Amino acid sequence: MGKYRGKYYVKRVSRDSAIKRVFKRIGILFFIAIFIFTTIFILVRPFRNFVIGRTGNTIWWLENELHIGKRVEVSEEYSKVDKNNNGIPDPLDIVQAARKEAENKTKYKDAYYVGGYPPEGEGVCTDVIWRGFEGINVNLKKLIDEDIKKNKDKYWRIDGKEDPNIDFRRVPNQLVFFQQHAISLTTEMKPNDPENLKEWQPGDIIVMLKPYEHVAIVSDKRNSKGVPYIIHNTTPSAAECPYIFQGVELVGHFRWKY
Repeated sequence: MGKYRGKYYVKRVSRDSAIKRVFKRIGILFFIAIFIFTTIFILVRPFRNFVIGRTGNTIWWLENELHIGKRVEVSEEYSKVDKNNNGIPDPLDIVQAARKEAENKTKYKDAYYVGGYPPEGEGVCTDVIWRGFEGINVNLKKLIDEDIKKNKDKYWRIDGKEDPNIDFRRVPNQLVFFQQHAISLTTEMKPNDPENLKEWQPGDIIVMLKPYEHVAIVSDKRNSKGVPYIIHNTTPSAAECPYIFQGVELVGHFRWKY
């Protein structure tokens, strides 16, 4: 009987030790993973932007629910025009229409479509813009196509030959169009500066050409520093996230003439 107990005891101790070793190794691997993740997050801007882009609304919710940081109050100075008479100011209509792209997680897919429009559920950054403008019953494709016919020499991205199937979905073409038909605003963003930040209002459009061509819509959400969120589409899907373009040269910040 004692011999049996001895074997049982040895087996139990051996099993407990094995379990402890497993948990110890898991713990070590966990801390290594956290260290690697944190290092890459700090040092690699594209990865940092990707993570922020995928967790944007969670960050915003936590800041507001937990009252993280001293909140900078920024005055709402967007247009209260309501041309479609739906009881919502047109700039917010643009935001809400664009937000559907983020809520539906529209897949990022760069492709050429006969007729111009990609199917619902897929698109690129420029598709967020024209879909946003549908919220105020503005047909951006029609306006850009018409403007290209009148001012072909200004649209350097078409190489002298217009193509209605794709022109309105090219970032440089949207840039040229807004330069001519929208209000140009500051491209400088200053966190914690209410005077600067009030120049960034919901429905505004921002454009960059380097390090890659990209366009986004300014959201009506802000973080505790007063910096607005943006709504855009980049791999793998559309998202609403904190402003991630610090250190990136913006070539345009525009407001539609409501």
